[in-house]
Amino acid sequence: IQGRHVRAEQVHAAIEAAASGPVRECAVGAGTGTTCFGWKGGIGTASRRLPPEGGGYTVGALVQSNFGRAPDLTICGTPVGRHLVPPGTISRAGAERGSIMIVLATDAPLDARQLGRLAVRATAGLARAGSQLGHGSGDFVIAFSTAHRIPHVAPALTRNETVLLDEARAMHGLFPGVVESVEEAILNSLCRAETVTGRDGHIRHALPVEEVCRLVGEHEVSTRR
Repeated sequence: IQGRHVRAEQVHAAIEAAASGPVRECAVGAGTGTTCFGWKGGIGTASRRLPPEGGGYTVGALVQSNFGRAPDLTICGTPVGRHLVPPGTISRAGAERGSIMIVLATDAPLDARQLGRLAVRATAGLARAGSQLGHGSGDFVIAFSTAHRIPHVAPALTRNETVLLDEARAMHGLFPGVVESVEEAILNSLCRAETVTGRDGHIRHALPVEEVCRLVGEHEVSTRR
């Protein structure tokens, strides 16, 4: 990580290649060499749209998952990590380490304080996936709104800006939307993964999705009894 392998020309190339449309997931960009709950992690994304009574706004999350202990992985409330161990795992002990970068975006007209409130709720999505936000885990969240376009060069002294008059009604939908989007984005970063061999022969195996589906199904049946 201290080798600083990414150079200015690569940053410029990434900016030039940026485009709208579906976001590529898992082992792309900064997600190429990451590990999530002991399995191959990477880039994941998900979003939610509020109903009309909540403003009809959209909130989305993009994550770079590189965190978590293998035995803590939880999917749909199922303790998957208690049953599935990544190949080559020697010990299930140890503190949670690594990091996750989370970017939240919304078209709701939120100010900095309100965006900060969204960012705090992202940690609930982490917890639902099994993270304990351990001492050695660096977890970062930033949030922005696309509601206002601010010109680089001001055309006038002032500008008009839309604000929320009923913050509670909007946040009632945005908060759970953030939690669900972050959780789903993490799971997408796992479920879209393929096994990757990296530097010095290090291997990160893809999460066996079919086996996960079986475990989740069995857990749901047992909880109904």
